[in-house]
Amino acid sequence: MVRNTGIEYPERGKMRFYDLGPPPDPGPTQILIQTRYSGITNGTERHALMAEHGWEHFPGRHGYQHVATVIAVGDSVKQFKPDDLVYFGQYVGHRGWHLVDVAHADLHSGASHLCIHLPAGVEPKQCALLGVAGVAMRGVRRFRVAPARNVWVAGLGPIGQFAAQAARAFGATVTVSDVDDRRLEVAQELGAHRVIDAKEGGGFEALKAKAPYDCMIDACGVESLLLEIHKHRLLAYKGVVGALAVRSQAVFQWSMLHMLEASIEVSCHYSLDDLRVVLHFLQRGDIRVEPLISHVVPIDEAPEIYGIMRDRPRDLLGVVFDWSD
Repeated sequence: MVRNTGIEYPERGKMRFYDLGPPPDPGPTQILIQTRYSGITNGTERHALMAEHGWEHFPGRHGYQHVATVIAVGDSVKQFKPDDLVYFGQYVGHRGWHLVDVAHADLHSGASHLCIHLPAGVEPKQCALLGVAGVAMRGVRRFRVAPARNVWVAGLGPIGQFAAQAARAFGATVTVSDVDDRRLEVAQELGAHRVIDAKEGGGFEALKAKAPYDCMIDACGVESLLLEIHKHRLLAYKGVVGALAVRSQAVFQWSMLHMLEASIEVSCHYSLDDLRVVLHFLQRGDIRVEPLISHVVPIDEAPEIYGIMRDRPRDLLGVVFDWSD
């Protein structure tokens, strides 16, 4: 049975369900899909929930990770059929059904329909985190991570964890850091080569021991991070600081880029091709999802989860909503 409900934020720090109404019949190039699972996007959704970094519009509907079953297709649709299991990645928020126009299928554009078949053998529940995996994959590819590169990932929320796995899958040597013991343990389980506890006084000394880094991926958003990278001489010649975490502004030493011919690059989206690559590594076992899932809850329990997100965000890692009755 299709649930005609969605999730929105009516005001800062609050979540509620809203009525979608019954789904319409799809048009010629559209498909109608029924949500089975959806995944929270921890950083983006909390920023929106708490009106941070410019997310100040209420009510707001946020989220971009949906695993769904196709239930009807338009007359011109050839690539999808009823009962197909798909991942859908447009930024439309958590909701029980979606009407998707699949005419625009550019593999490399974040503006495409972002609907992709899920291959046999993958666990649908785990695919509810393919969006944050896709963001991480696009970043790693844009930041020119390659075999034998020395990579440091700062921050081990879901996107940082996936960035570390993607960098290792591309053949890089991967150092990770965080202040949360559980997240550090997960990163160790997922194959990070070096795991550094950033809450200890010797965190930067430990990072310097393996510096310089060809690529430093910021998945934490700590305001002083760019200044600390320069202060401790952590970036390699022609190195890349890859900004995945959202910031209102960034402050850095101009000489860090000038003298090293280095760059700072921002990557926030993903494409069908990024999802294709994630699924390739997922099927090979080079990227794993299950250790990242901290909560699987019925959609009716969403208010409790958003209360945790508001008050104790580090208690959450990968969160999956189950939309079944």
